[in-house]
Amino acid sequence: MSDVIRPAVVEDAEILHAIEMQADALLIDRLGAPEWPPASDGAERLAAPGFVLVLEDSSGSPVGFVHVLDADGHAHLEQLSVLPTSGRQGFGRRLVSAALEAAREHGYTRMTLRTYAEIPWNAPFYSSCGFLESIPETPFQRGLVDTETSLGLDRYGRRVQMTVEL
Repeated sequence: MSDVIRPAVVEDAEILHAIEMQADALLIDRLGAPEWPPASDGAERLAAPGFVLVLEDSSGSPVGFVHVLDADGHAHLEQLSVLPTSGRQGFGRRLVSAALEAAREHGYTRMTLRTYAEIPWNAPFYSSCGFLESIPETPFQRGLVDTETSLGLDRYGRRVQMTVEL
């Protein structure tokens, strides 16, 4: 059996939350960020406009997911999480590629995201996937900047928006 990427289903809600919590722990440790927003509820992710894709490893166990929101009629990569124990195996890159393809199929012409500029598995990784730094243009994007500021995320490093044309 080989790895598979599939659309998330309601039964994935709990595992989405668990994967994000474990992936966040790696980032929290790297940033030295004791006050970090909790991982999102998996059911809320699944109910949001857009789509969630899950990657199962060769044993059929979910090891990562990507969540793409439909925001202001644009695709926004809201979350990419891979279990730390499954890291450095190309799963994140495969999920991003699958998300870009699904966004094209849904008729989107670009995808945005927000991330840390200097964390290797953040902006440098997304840059290697074709994303470039960009300016927040839509009300949703500007709202994300405000939300990040109110949560104090910028105290842990420079936050950037990135965009890729589809």
